[in-house]
Amino acid sequence: MLRLKIIPGIISLGAAVLVLLGCYKDKTVILDSVDEITRPVTFSNDILPIFNNSCNTSGCHSAGGKAPDLTAANAYNSLTGGNYIKTDDPKNSELYLWMSGKKGSPMPLSGVNKDYNALILAWIKQGASNN
Repeated sequence: MLRLKIIPGIISLGAAVLVLLGCYKDKTVILDSVDEITRPVTFSNDILPIFNNSCNTSGCHSAGGKAPDLTAANAYNSLTGGNYIKTDDPKNSELYLWMSGKKGSPMPLSGVNKDYNALILAWIKQGASNN
């Protein structure tokens, strides 16, 4: 009689374990839901302020910090020389992937900023000029 009560309990427990083991998170999907920017985006007026506000002042991406060096004097050459930008495939540019959180923890560490990401993506799509 006890055996008849234990068997359904073991089966239920086994099923619960299998269900829980089947649930895991291995990727975070971040959707790009900001309208595309169609106006001209310039490096000096639109992109450098992003780096100055969020990337190089914290010491992370400043001279002697973590690559790329995103200080005003070095940012453009660091990005283009370090293969962080793909003008032929902007959404797969390493700069955009890091900033959007698709390559790892989003940059800046404060979290995804969709407005910054839209500017970065538009700038790359427009040829990533040093303007």
